Amino acid sequence: MKKYIYKILKSLDKLESNIAFYPSIISLFGLVFAFFMIYLESIGISKYLVENAPILVVNNTETARSLLTTFIAGLISIMVFSFSLVMILLNQASSNFSPRVLPGLISNRRHQIILGIYNSTLLYCIFTLVSITPQGDKYQMPGFSVLLGIIFMTFSLGAFIYFIHSISQEIQVNTIMDKIFKKSKARLEKLVEAEKHTDTRFEDTSDWKPIMSDRTGYMQDVSLKAMAELAEDHNLIIEIVPIKGAYILEGIPVLRYKGDVNDANDDIEDDKELEEELLATITFSNNEIIEDNYILAFKQITEIALKAMSPGINDPGTCINAIDYLTELFALRMRKKDQSFYFNEDDKALIHINTVSYEELLYNVMAALRTYSKHDIIVVQKLFIMFKYLLQQNNVLNENYKEAIIKEVINLKKDALNNHNNERDIELIKSYITKLKNVNPSDHNFEV
Repeated sequence: MKKYIYKILKSLDKLESNIAFYPSIISLFGLVFAFFMIYLESIGISKYLVENAPILVVNNTETARSLLTTFIAGLISIMVFSFSLVMILLNQASSNFSPRVLPGLISNRRHQIILGIYNSTLLYCIFTLVSITPQGDKYQMPGFSVLLGIIFMTFSLGAFIYFIHSISQEIQVNTIMDKIFKKSKARLEKLVEAEKHTDTRFEDTSDWKPIMSDRTGYMQDVSLKAMAELAEDHNLIIEIVPIKGAYILEGIPVLRYKGDVNDANDDIEDDKELEEELLATITFSNNEIIEDNYILAFKQITEIALKAMSPGINDPGTCINAIDYLTELFALRMRKKDQSFYFNEDDKALIHINTVSYEELLYNVMAALRTYSKHDIIVVQKLFIMFKYLLQQNNVLNENYKEAIIKEVINLKKDALNNHNNERDIELIKSYITKLKNVNPSDHNFEV
């Protein structure tokens, strides 16, 4: 039973994240409201308003037909123009920044709501136009509905103006990076806050019973609460083998567990059914979402920086801005431990979650930046400033993180000296190494 509940909840989450979800809901509202107004017109609301508040009724048939026809044609034109702008935005973002940023731009909820406003107004105007009686009797004509159509069209024009403003902001690289940064920061802060500050370790899990993946895709998210409930019900301890966001192939182990399944107290009767329940708590997807995986933010911001340093674009300023965002994210990541566990209410570790270590994350980012930016002394200078800031975070700087930073400083120093022959540039590089040594001279050794 739990397995089907998990699947339903996952299906609802996927449905809400679909680009057509909010436009469809708003459009349905417009359609239902159109039929509701037709019903009100059939019981004489326009006739009542003509007698008591004539200013609220459009009682000329030709005027009403002309207005509604114009609204319908205009809304279709606005929708086509808006769609064209979105395509231009996506094409430019893919070409100038990174294809990875496209899901975030497509799923912009404000743009989905605006599309829903357009479509709901269009449907309302169409059905209101159809409801106008051919006799031309002013009491039978939906005069009040036509007035509401004018109001809805005014809202649509306001939404169109806002859309133009929003789309002009969305295409700016600083706006894109800022959104990526804020989503990742929120996710990291949530993980840090939920982390238990106790030293916990699992035994060697290589001989635990594995559960193989029954599908292929990115491991987008795991319902830890549901998995923990199963673990408690069956006296299990569980390890999540892949790192969240990894691409999973069918038939490779995604979970390992240890415990006595025969102690079950619910409807699960054998290992196979238990494994299906556990697999149901894992969400697979063809897309990667920052809200579920903060590592993706490091990838996206790094790719934007690399794209900016390509010969075709040659925009070191954007690369420097990207390093500023990466600096703050790395400083925040230092507050999180490399080992992650999920605890029950009794502070017992039930689930071990494999994560990307700080050293691996820092190396992957720096390996790409060093490869494409080592020739630019301004970018190299900014990277040294980033390392200096990270080494100054003494309140969260443990030995493993410190060693990882020192390794990358040495790598950057080596690549920078090998790619710069100008004496002034070499002097600048050495001066930053001296500054880094002075941060904590007894602990740091930056000799290549």
